[in-house]
Amino acid sequence: MSTEDNGGRVAGKVAVITGASSGIGRASFELLGREGAKVVGTARREEKLQEALDAVEAAGGEGLIVPADLEQDDTADKVIKAAIDKFGRIDILVCNAGVGWQYGEEHPGAMAAIHEASLENWRDIVGGVDLEGYFTMIHAALPHMLEQESGAIVSVASMAGLTGLYDAHAYTATKGALVNLTRSMGITYAKQGVRANCVCPGFIDTPLIEPAIGLFSDDATRWAMVPMGRAGTAQEMANAILFLGSDESSYCTGTALLADGGCNSRSFPGG
Repeated sequence: MSTEDNGGRVAGKVAVITGASSGIGRASFELLGREGAKVVGTARREEKLQEALDAVEAAGGEGLIVPADLEQDDTADKVIKAAIDKFGRIDILVCNAGVGWQYGEEHPGAMAAIHEASLENWRDIVGGVDLEGYFTMIHAALPHMLEQESGAIVSVASMAGLTGLYDAHAYTATKGALVNLTRSMGITYAKQGVRANCVCPGFIDTPLIEPAIGLFSDDATRWAMVPMGRAGTAQEMANAILFLGSDESSYCTGTALLADGGCNSRSFPGG
């Protein structure tokens, strides 16, 4: 019996998820699939996408994968067209693809403070998938949602979109932009039945923060970093995304949901 027959929390909906091959994106792809949505996942790594789809189908769900690079100009239209051609509509768009601390290891300067970063570093983050990739996906999906007068856009921002960091200034700029874009879309499209919300994760145990995850093995450091004393999980973020994508959050739009273990609630680090 399929998850739709079982009446999952997003049964009968069609959900498009970017960055679906790993981390928060993959956890969201699999969870929405288990909860009854027909899921369309995109990312660059086809092998990892196929693993995610296999997991969805093993649980009785249905989906489609579209291997693609969001930094290519035609990717968003390609992904949305594939979803419409296969399933006829789009109800949930999860914009998740982005970069993190690992990207800074691979691209020196990309996660630097503004006085240490080059214009190329800045454009690499702000003009890349971390912001422009969100625009292209939303721009491609939104007309379909407006035509059907319903839809939920869920963007994955960051706790750094609501507070400052001592470095990663291009990153914090994009995440702050996503939070305010969410607010603007929330009030703009409410009359047409389209909701826009975002999740603001803290330190989440995914490949994106691999260079920093070892810090949580030290007791003093982990309590100083996060009031809850641990990193979050991709599954916990997927739970938040499921809520905002489902009808359970039907009175939420323009919302930035913090899921950061309490980091934004403190005035200074403590132990």
